[in-house]
Amino acid sequence: MDRAAQASLAVVIAVGVLLLLALASSRNARRMAATTWVALRALGAAVGARLAGRRNVGPEIMRHAFEELGPTYIKLGQLVASSEGLFPERYCEEFRKCLDQVRPFGFADVERILREELGRDPAEVFSSIESAPLASASIAQVHVARLLDGQEVVIKVQRPQIATLVEADLRVLKLVARIMAALPIAELANPVGVVQDFESNIREELDFRRESANQAEFNRIMVEHGQTQVAAPKSRDDLSSQRVLVMERFFGCRVDDVEKLRAKGVDGEEKLLLGMRAWFQCMILHGFFHGDVHAGNLMALDDGRIGFLDFGIVGRFERERREQVTDYLLAFASGDFRKLAEVMVAMGSVERDKVDLDKLSADLATAYGPMLNSELSAIKYAEVIPAIMRTGIRHGMRLPREFILVVKQMLYFDRYAKLLAPKLNVFQDPRIVSALAADVMQARMQAA
Repeated sequence: MDRAAQASLAVVIAVGVLLLLALASSRNARRMAATTWVALRALGAAVGARLAGRRNVGPEIMRHAFEELGPTYIKLGQLVASSEGLFPERYCEEFRKCLDQVRPFGFADVERILREELGRDPAEVFSSIESAPLASASIAQVHVARLLDGQEVVIKVQRPQIATLVEADLRVLKLVARIMAALPIAELANPVGVVQDFESNIREELDFRRESANQAEFNRIMVEHGQTQVAAPKSRDDLSSQRVLVMERFFGCRVDDVEKLRAKGVDGEEKLLLGMRAWFQCMILHGFFHGDVHAGNLMALDDGRIGFLDFGIVGRFERERREQVTDYLLAFASGDFRKLAEVMVAMGSVERDKVDLDKLSADLATAYGPMLNSELSAIKYAEVIPAIMRTGIRHGMRLPREFILVVKQMLYFDRYAKLLAPKLNVFQDPRIVSALAADVMQARMQAA
């Protein structure tokens, strides 16, 4: 049986099990049945396209199915879109359409949720709220508003009934992931791990009080280090809750909007280095870091500062893991692949005597070589993370989620460098490496 047939069989089995669950269970039965029906129609469309000789339509069919199933699956599609290397590139490319094509919900629901969460009429708090959303995402949407004292703010409002819907959808996803995990072709993607990671992230994102606390922690760290040029929006805790987050509005442009930055005379390289320095200080000295610094979450503000947005996903390290990650970064920057191998063995929870460090070092040199090469344009981002993961699997290691998050952020930073400062190698630039080493030394001294 070929891989395509294996995949089709797994889908059929998964759909059958879902249908049985939908018929047998009263709780969430409607959602189970709806998911099963959409999956069956998607499978039928895929089979029909294959019989008609139309190939490579699978990603589009799956995206349409995810969009039909609603917010949870759109959020999962966004995870696929931003996880180049963990999934085939054609799926990542197709699901990027989920990043900016999320249908907004009605303003009447916005007003109702605000009234429920504030415990009073919104007019008693806001002098105005724009009915058209500034942004609409899978979990929430954002509206511009003005407080009674005249301050302009943004209100992040959670989608109606999203928590209930997510709980039902997670049950479905966990079941499908377990079934898919039985297929050899799913080994690299690790569907069970992907869903577990997704569940952890989405549960955190459903509580805006966590996001508010994360923003406050980031700003506290910046103040502690005398960093006045980097900030997260300040939230209004007295007006925020699990489903509503009110915070100051940032004015500026995305860090990847090169034309606007140049028109404003902004030094893109300087801003990028400033943002990276802040990110590394948080991670190395405090074991806390923004886990999703894509271009939409990093802004060059009109007042000259760098703004970090959307703290729904953050990474946290205990001291031992923090030291391992910093050792990894320094070994990588210096091209010491033997040291890199030793650190990754420790991180992957594998006994040292069960790994051939010479072979692992050679494999790491192959996987990481393009990132250190002066020909930076040759980096194929979609191949970096899977190459690292394949190396780990080949040597019996399962690398932790936080490690993958760090690598992912480094690749994001390198992308911005390509746009803003083409001659900058973020993996070897002496300003970055020396600052990193200084932070590592300070962290070790504090821990001593």
